[in-house]
Amino acid sequence: MCLKQHDINDELIGIEMANQLKVTLKKSKIGSTEKIRATLIGLGLTKINKTVVRQDTPEIRGMIKKVEHLVEVED
Repeated sequence: MCLKQHDINDELIGIEMANQLKVTLKKSKIGSTEKIRATLIGLGLTKINKTVVRQDTPEIRGMIKKVEHLVEVED
């Protein structure tokens, strides 16, 4: 049986989606410390209600933990 390139890509996408987090900025960064603002920028969250998808790694989990009062996370 010969696997086509798109079949392999579909399998890889399914595997990658399993270990990703969907992070949404729900509250304003106004009044937050400079470290909190830098963490939000590092996550790619620049505006309220912006959603980004990030790999589920210990580093990203740590960043989310630091700003958990401002964001909403979905698996």
